[in-house]
Order: sequence, then structure tokens, then C-alpha cells
Amino acid sequence: MLMTFSEGKIIANQHELVIRIESAAKVILQAQVDEVTLIGGANVITATGSGINWSIRLDNEEQLKELSNEIGITIKKY
Repeated sequence: MLMTFSEGKIIANQHELVIRIESAAKVILQAQVDEVTLIGGANVITATGSGINWSIRLDNEEQLKELSNEIGITIKKY
């Protein structure tokens, strides 16, 4: 799956998530799906584990739902 959001692009499948931030720095965030948490309400993706720790906010809830369907992870509400 390829999704575009205001800060860049998300490339996702059932095993891996890659986020490319489109800025001068060309930042790439990468994580295995089992290290990812999707947080509803705030529309945030977090990745924690095996030496990684990052988070990024999506533009809207629809993007989070689409990502949830693609990678097979439920959205958590806090």
C-alpha cells in the first residue's frame, strides 16, 4: 500500500511500515509491524522496540483506518 499524507508517503504491508518524510533532510522511518501501535483520536503511529522509538501524526482518522486495514493492527483509543 502506498499512502500520501501532508508530510510525505507511507509504504506499508503486513510485515513492514516505511514512512518517508518529504523535507530537505529526506528522513525515513522504518519498523516491523509488530513494533507499531496505532493511536486513535490523536491519529498517531508509534513504533517502539529493538532500539527504535518514534512517532508521527497523520492528517486524519481515515488515513489511520486505511493503514490499520492494510497492516492488520487494531487502532487503540487512550
